[in-house]
Amino acid sequence: MENIIFFFDQVSRYSYLQQGLIAAILVGIICGVIGCFIILRGMALMGDAISHAVLPGVVIAYMLGASFFIGAVVTGVLTALAIGFVSQNSRIKDDSAIGIMFTAAFALGIVLITGLRGTGVDLWHILFGNVLAVSRNDLWVTVGIGIFVIGMIVLFYRPLLISTFDPIMAQATGVRVKLVHYLLMLLLSLVTVASLKTVGIVLVVAMLITPGATAYLLTDRLPRMLMLSSLFGVLSAIIGIYFSVIYDVASGASIVLVASFLFGLAFLFSPKQGLVIRMLRTRKIQRASA
Repeated sequence: MENIIFFFDQVSRYSYLQQGLIAAILVGIICGVIGCFIILRGMALMGDAISHAVLPGVVIAYMLGASFFIGAVVTGVLTALAIGFVSQNSRIKDDSAIGIMFTAAFALGIVLITGLRGTGVDLWHILFGNVLAVSRNDLWVTVGIGIFVIGMIVLFYRPLLISTFDPIMAQATGVRVKLVHYLLMLLLSLVTVASLKTVGIVLVVAMLITPGATAYLLTDRLPRMLMLSSLFGVLSAIIGIYFSVIYDVASGASIVLVASFLFGLAFLFSPKQGLVIRMLRTRKIQRASA
């Protein structure tokens, strides 16, 4: 109880904590929403690819004195286009193309970062995140991205819904499936940018996948899945920052560990899908039939 009081006292006193907490909550919401579509479309590896592929764009933007936001979005979208181009114009399948392109982009980013040594520029926090270093400008960028992403999901909800569950029927009814796919890639790139300062490039894929996977174990309805995934993202952000402040550990890793813990609870105790619940149900049936 004393730790909780101390945490809220620190949040009320320091603006950097307030900014970090708000940014992390927003990231939890938008990662949760986009993550649901990524999971249902079987695109977890694509989410990993885009999140890692933005690194060279961020570094180049710093080198040119431009906004890392622009560099990350451009690189993310170009990577998505390159993956599609390689898979459509060769015998290489999607998963192999994803592996080739995102590892190449990530390796390029690492090389560029090491080339900046001695310049006084430290970009390693982009890899692992530091929610307590979120500036007011970073917070406004996150707010803007959050509003845009949620707005686009609401505006294109029906095409996203149909193309996610039945792309053939979606195409037959006039939905431009490829356009919807690249819209999702754009939103994914934007969400990755919003997550850079909070959980970092290395861990952002966990926030994209884990809350959505947790919600997927608890419901079969997409609207409810979207709400639950966002809720788990928010809970992960708040509790993760709490542990980061109280025990002085890495904020991004703390947030991801909380999200993973929530997934573990759902995996074991989900009313329909939980491993423990299914084992108990099986034992009950065996006893009844004995």
